[in-house]
Amino acid sequence: MKRSIFLFILFLTTVLIPAPRTAASAADDGTYAVATGEVWFYAAADEEEKLFLLPETYYVRVLDAGGTFCTVEYLTDDAPYRKLLGYCRTDALIFVDFVPARPYLRKQITVTYTLPDSGSLGSDEFTKFERTFVYYGDRYDGGQLYLYVLSGDTFGYIPADAPPEFERNDDYLSSVSGETGDPSAEGPPANAVQIVVIVLACVAAVAVAVILLRGKKPPREQQEF
Repeated sequence: MKRSIFLFILFLTTVLIPAPRTAASAADDGTYAVATGEVWFYAAADEEEKLFLLPETYYVRVLDAGGTFCTVEYLTDDAPYRKLLGYCRTDALIFVDFVPARPYLRKQITVTYTLPDSGSLGSDEFTKFERTFVYYGDRYDGGQLYLYVLSGDTFGYIPADAPPEFERNDDYLSSVSGETGDPSAEGPPANAVQIVVIVLACVAAVAVAVILLRGKKPPREQQEF
């Protein structure tokens, strides 16, 4: 009987205690984060490796959200655009719980280059030429604005007088409502719930055992005549 009670208690604890959930990586569930202010895109997890400021109100896809810096990707590999892997400060991003319909700014800019004045024999057909770049973001260095761009297979900077204009992606900003920082911080409440469930399961198992033990009456001794 004791063995049966033990097996029954073991069954109850197995059923009532929830199995721990395996945390899905950011790469598996497609976690995104939006830049709503000055958010730098870094070439490495180092403050000295700044590349450009992300276009405000657009997103990065988060591949790893652990630590001070999170690993991210920006844009996709469909010509003329190219996916760019890098890092952002975790505390500078606002994480969202949805997949945005248009997370990245897809913008190309055309720059006109003019050669020095060649006199009366010069022709615009030979002294001016245009070149189109994929725009990623901008930064200032020594008071000069530079745009981080892609030309063919090469990334680099070009000087500019002003940042290019682009449409703000405000479609989903009402949904984020100030959710900042590492989404892994939401873990403790779930652990607390699991602890409560475990305690309740143990109490229930003990109660059942007590009831079963009380229900079994010892056999009466036969009276000898």
